[in-house]
Amino acid sequence: MLDKYRNSNFCDQDLFFENHLKYMPGITITVPQCRSMNGGTDIPTTVHDVESTSRFLESVFNSPDLSVLSSETKCQRFVKHYNDLNQEEKVIFLKVLAQQYSVNQDSVVDAAKGVTAAQGRGEAALLNSEERLRSVLVPRYQQLFQKIGRIEGGVKFLVNMRADILTKAPTIHCEKEFARLKVLQSSIRELLTFWFSVGFLKLQRITWESSCDMVQKISDYEAVHPIRNWADLKRRVGSYRRCFVFTHKSMPKEPVVVLHTALTDDISTSIHSIIRTPSLGNVRQEVDSPPPPNVETDHESHTEDPSKINAAVFYSITSTQKGLQSVDLGNYLIKKAVQELQMEFPNIRKFSSLSPIPGFKDWLIMEINKSLKAESLSESVDPPLLYQSEIEKLREIVEPENANMMTVLKGVLQTHNWVSNAHVCQVLQGPLMRLCARYLYTEKRRGYALNPVANFHLSNGAVLWRINWLGDMSMRGINQSCGMMVNYRYFLDSTEENSRKYLELREITASDDVKDWATLTL
Repeated sequence: MLDKYRNSNFCDQDLFFENHLKYMPGITITVPQCRSMNGGTDIPTTVHDVESTSRFLESVFNSPDLSVLSSETKCQRFVKHYNDLNQEEKVIFLKVLAQQYSVNQDSVVDAAKGVTAAQGRGEAALLNSEERLRSVLVPRYQQLFQKIGRIEGGVKFLVNMRADILTKAPTIHCEKEFARLKVLQSSIRELLTFWFSVGFLKLQRITWESSCDMVQKISDYEAVHPIRNWADLKRRVGSYRRCFVFTHKSMPKEPVVVLHTALTDDISTSIHSIIRTPSLGNVRQEVDSPPPPNVETDHESHTEDPSKINAAVFYSITSTQKGLQSVDLGNYLIKKAVQELQMEFPNIRKFSSLSPIPGFKDWLIMEINKSLKAESLSESVDPPLLYQSEIEKLREIVEPENANMMTVLKGVLQTHNWVSNAHVCQVLQGPLMRLCARYLYTEKRRGYALNPVANFHLSNGAVLWRINWLGDMSMRGINQSCGMMVNYRYFLDSTEENSRKYLELREITASDDVKDWATLTL
C-alpha cells in the first residue's frame, strides 16, 4: 500500500485520494496526500492507522455527556489512549484530530453571510448572527480540551500534547497538514494562556530545605548555566542567592518557570563572579561582591548582611514546559520576584539581568560570509563590517600581513585559541564589542530585536544597559557570543513606558554607552 502511494503523482494539496475506505455504515475515511511546502510529496500514513484513529475519535466525539461522570470518563479515555501511543502514532493521531474535528468551514461561511445579511435588520439580529459566527469558529476539539482541563492531570496533559505538536510540526512538509496543526496548537495555547494567568500561579522560593523532588527539578531544568553537581546546586539556592519558581495548582510539584537571582553589592559584569563554571583562558572565578570569597566553599553556612545587598541580578530564567511556549510567564515572575525582594531588602535599588547573547557568533559568521561574497563580486557593504583602523589592528595578530582580514577574523572566531592570548583578546575587544552592540541594538526581525533574549527583556521594559567583555568564558559562552554577556537593567519607574515604546513603536531603550558602541564609525 505504501509503495502504491509513494509512486503516485497525484499530490494536489486541495484534493484527496478518491479511493475511500469504509469501515462502518455512514462513516467514510479519506486518506489525503498533500503537496509539500518544498514542492515534493509527503508519503501518507497507512490506511489502518488512520482508520483506527478515526474510529476512536468518532467514539469520543459522538458519545453524549449525560452527566459529569460520563464526561470525565470520556476525557480520561481520550487522555489514556493518547498517552499509550508511540511517537509515530501520536503524529497520526494529531493529524486526524486536526483535520476531522476542527471548525466546519461551510458553517463558518454560512454564518459570515448571516452577519452580512443581518446588518440591515437591526442590532438584535446583528448580535445574534455574530454570536452564531463566534460559536462556529470554535473547533470541536477545543470544546473537548476545555473538559479535559477540568479532570485531574488534564492541564498537564494538554501542556504535553502542545509540546508534542510544537516538536513534530517542523517535520511536517505538507502545507495543509502543517496549517491544521498550527491551528490545533494555537487552540490549546489560548486555553493555557487563560489557565496560566498570574492569578492562578503561585510564587515559591526554593531553598536547600525544599522538597528533594523540587530541588532535583531545579537542577534538571536549568538550561542557561547547567548545574554541575550537588555542591553547585546548593550554592545556587543558598545565601546571597534567591531561586524563585511559579507553580500552578494543577501541577503543584512542577516548577513552570524558574528564576535564579544573585544578591550583590553592584550589578555583576561576569557570570564567573556569581557561579563557578569551567572556563577557557585566564578568567577570575572569585565572587566580586558579597558573599566573601570563602563562601564559595562554605556557602550554605554564611549569614547574609543586608547592608551589603544593593543589587539583584537575574542571571538565569528558564521556562520548563515546551508546551507553554509563547505563554508569557517570565515577565510576571520577574515582577513578582522584584516585589518579594523589595519587601525582604528595602535597600535594593538596582535590578538587572546578566544575560547570555545566543546567536551573536552565528550572526557574525554569517555577516563575514556576506562581506566575503560581496568582496569577491567587487561590491561594497554599507556599513562595513570592519573599519580600516580595525583591519590594521588585526594585522598585528596574523602573518602574512597581506592576508584577508575577514577570512582571518572568521578563522580566529571559529577556534578557541584566541581566548588564551591576552594580546589577541585586546585586539578583538573593540571590533567585537561594536559588532555586538550593533547586533543587539540595530538588527531587527519584524521591527523587534533579532536576539530572542533581548526581545524578552525589552518587551518587559528593561534597558539595554551594558555589554560585558569576557562575561562568560565557558565553552557555551564562547560558542554563543564570543564570551560576551549583557545587562538588561530594570528601572522600576520607567519599565512600563519602555515596554510601551518597544511594543508599540519598535523603539529600543538603551544606555548612551551601548548606543555609542552601536553607532560608532571609525
